[in-house]
Amino acid sequence: MLGSMSMDVGELTKGERTRAAILHEAARLATVGGLEGLSIGGLAKATGMSKSGLYAHFGSKEELQLATVEAARVSFMKEVVAPAIQSTGAGRARLRALCDGFLSYVERRVFPGGCFFVVTSAELGSRPGPVHDRVALYQRQWSGALLEAARAAGANGELPAGVDAEQLAFELGALLAGTNIVTVLHSDADAVERARVAIARRLEI
Repeated sequence: MLGSMSMDVGELTKGERTRAAILHEAARLATVGGLEGLSIGGLAKATGMSKSGLYAHFGSKEELQLATVEAARVSFMKEVVAPAIQSTGAGRARLRALCDGFLSYVERRVFPGGCFFVVTSAELGSRPGPVHDRVALYQRQWSGALLEAARAAGANGELPAGVDAEQLAFELGALLAGTNIVTVLHSDADAVERARVAIARRLEI
């Protein structure tokens, strides 16, 4: 499910912490100006580092983009997926926790443009290549996490009879992505709460 976080932040070396900080800033910038808008020069200005120092970490724009996607995945795991897995068992409670975690992620503006993967999916949808493929992979894994929880809920008898788990997971994923867009585009703080109400009704909680 969205890969795994192999190292705790407390275990990072100084160089790894520097790289993580750079990539967090890169992800922030990408949710506003897009992955294509990322550059060594722009990142140097934002972080106060020299271009030569950044080139030591990333040898090309594509390498920077891929590393930024990975950093965004780690953030998403930490903020959304891991808490849901750690606090709930498989089934409806986990499905609800995944949805709540996503909405909290957007509401707190962990990144200024909202969910990194919603933003970059729109940007890269028609641009084939390694960066597109990596973003698409993580989007599929997120959809798979929702589907896995929905199927478990059905198997546990936690959903009304006849509910199609795949359709439910699709609807919830689309609702979450749409809420991100509305919240950010219109600065609509009410959208997240409306989404919570919609999700609760859909899950009949």
